[in-house]
Amino acid sequence: MDTPLPPAEELALIDRELARLDARRMYLLTRREWLVRLLWQQAPAVAPTVAPAFPPVAPGVPPSTGPSAQNVLLTLGAVLLAVAALAFTLVSWGSLGIGGRSAVLALLTAAALAAPAALLRRGLRSTAESVAGVALLLTVLDAYALHAVGLPGTDGGAYAAGAAAVLAGLWAGYGLALRGLRLPLPAAVAAAQLPLPLAAAVTGAGPLAGGWALLATAALDAALATAVPRRAVRLPAAAAGALLTALALSTGLALSLGAPGAAGPAGLLAAGALLGVAVAWREPRARAAAVAGGLAGVAAVGALVPAGPVSGWAVAARVAAALALLVAVPRSGGLPEQVRRGLLWAGAAVSALGVLAAVPAVAGALLPGLGALREVWAATTPRPAGAGQGIPYVVTLLLAAGALAWPAGVLPRREARTAAAVCVGAALFVAPVVAGLPVAAVLAAQLAVTAAAGAGALRATGRSAAFTAAGCAAAGALYVSLTALDGRLATFAALALLGAGCVLGAAYGPALRPVRAGGAVCAVGFATATAPALGALAGLAVPWRAVAVLAVPALVVALAPRLGPVRVPAEVAAGTAGALAVLLAAGDRPVLALVLALGGVLCAGAAVRRERRALGWAAGALFVAASWVRLGASGVTAPEAYTLPVSALALAVGLVRRRRDPAASSWSAYGPGLAATLLPSLVEVWGDAYWPRPLLLGLAALALTLGGAHRGLRAPLLLGGATLAAVAVHELAPYVVQVVGALPRWLPPALAGLLLLLVGATYEKRLREARRLREAIGRLR
Repeated sequence: MDTPLPPAEELALIDRELARLDARRMYLLTRREWLVRLLWQQAPAVAPTVAPAFPPVAPGVPPSTGPSAQNVLLTLGAVLLAVAALAFTLVSWGSLGIGGRSAVLALLTAAALAAPAALLRRGLRSTAESVAGVALLLTVLDAYALHAVGLPGTDGGAYAAGAAAVLAGLWAGYGLALRGLRLPLPAAVAAAQLPLPLAAAVTGAGPLAGGWALLATAALDAALATAVPRRAVRLPAAAAGALLTALALSTGLALSLGAPGAAGPAGLLAAGALLGVAVAWREPRARAAAVAGGLAGVAAVGALVPAGPVSGWAVAARVAAALALLVAVPRSGGLPEQVRRGLLWAGAAVSALGVLAAVPAVAGALLPGLGALREVWAATTPRPAGAGQGIPYVVTLLLAAGALAWPAGVLPRREARTAAAVCVGAALFVAPVVAGLPVAAVLAAQLAVTAAAGAGALRATGRSAAFTAAGCAAAGALYVSLTALDGRLATFAALALLGAGCVLGAAYGPALRPVRAGGAVCAVGFATATAPALGALAGLAVPWRAVAVLAVPALVVALAPRLGPVRVPAEVAAGTAGALAVLLAAGDRPVLALVLALGGVLCAGAAVRRERRALGWAAGALFVAASWVRLGASGVTAPEAYTLPVSALALAVGLVRRRRDPAASSWSAYGPGLAATLLPSLVEVWGDAYWPRPLLLGLAALALTLGGAHRGLRAPLLLGGATLAAVAVHELAPYVVQVVGALPRWLPPALAGLLLLLVGATYEKRLREARRLREAIGRLR
């Protein structure tokens, strides 16, 4: 990009060249427009050669405003004519006699119907379509006028039904006669939707007869959609047939739910099923029709069950019908592929819906068992009301499992088996509860199901199947461990068995690694839950149970070298157990100090291993926190008397280390010693209303900051600077509050907005400065 010209001269040169190019382009466009007009005037049959950048002009057709403008004008003209016809019929009709009325309408209708033929011969198709639309509207007005003048005593609804049928036939014939028109045939299809539903409505027929009228009309639409090759008929007929079929089937389904066991709604649903299968049989692309037919057939079978819509047996009957459909369809030879696949999809969909319907009932049966959380070891866990009412949903889950696992189903073989196993496991898990078995039997059965799910997770080779089984086992184990809190023996038995199973799962080598890791985490979790339970059994107070919980992390630390691939998840779970111990001991500060100190010992023991050296920092932090908590619990108001000797000793050790190893970081050498005094003193400063401690701490922090900057040491610089800033904020806070209270309320937001604008405007510069500061700090030791 280097040029011999100075930047200002080069910029001026580029501007002049761009202006010259713009002027040349404007001249060429003007010249091109003049040449196109000249060619059309001299030789209209010869099309000019047009550059690719411009739309081509058809030969023999002068330039115009385009088809979009033409269509808008024609549509507007047709609308205006239609409005005029309506106004004449409805407003000015009474000023003419019977002969004049008939003559005017007949003349207008005949002229409008005849005009499109002449227009089509001249190639004016859009104009012909507009006039045809007006003609169709005039035929509707003719029908209205005939009823108003010639047949005033005829029932309006019946006349409308008959007129719709007649108009549908006339429009269909008109469209077939003038094949160049698109509008008459779709209009005929639309008019054909009205006769039967209108007739059912005006005769006072019930909803069932209305459903039959809708279905019969839909059958006519299906015949048109499958037999007539013209798209102008197929598409509107297919759309109307789908809509009317949906309305008819919805009517039948609603009637079947309102009157279980009635044959009428079942017959309507069965007819809809036959119609859907017939359409799919005739049209290979209509697989959705086969799905709808299968769903309607299953609904027809369910409509014959004399049980209410909320009954579990009604759901089970429908899932049984879906299972029968899945079994029967593959054995029926001669079925087209689209029909077979559609029916199989319908059976699978009904099975899935049955599972969804069973989920609330299963949850409702299991939720009362969680009442043990309110009164632990009270042996008063409530039982589900009306034992036995959930049995139909257990049957539903088993039937759905059979449907999902059927070899000819729509799901892949492995996923189908996994889904079926989940349904079977859920059914067996909830079956003893809904059967009203004793608590011990329920607990034993649920433990067995959980163990089976865990074994499946260990033996599974696919990741999806293994993870699904592991999730089911984890959910079952959690539920059993919570419901077992109703009794002491049940609690310890459940925790022991579940913990042992998780240990075996974590140690099972052929299992997938994530499954083994989950087993290790659950094993540590159940051991952690057992520890406070043992403490409660021994009568220990809640804070002292935290000491028992620390036995679990201690065991993990001791066994960590032998845990192999599950060591990291077990250690993470052990850390969570340590956090739980801290929470349990939070109500008693002496016990909390003991728990923190023991946690520091555990971290220090783990830091002996080379790969866990980072835990040494955690050990130091826990020891310091334990000392602070202990001092606070003892009522000490001057922690410096205890922290300064520790800091002096730690700094001396750090100085010796730095002399032996000059490459050692200042954080590892001086950080613990400085933090041991600075942090407790800073905490006391924020609660101290006097000036000596803030002054002394600020001077010490200033000295550390200057010394760290002079020696190039990161730990004194950052710790001293942060402490100095915190002390300054503490000292200035009252004055800042007073100033803010005296300012107008609009000023702080305005200043904040101005600051944001300034920062945004100089963002890149501030970013570079931040990078330089980070690099400078990084160069420190």
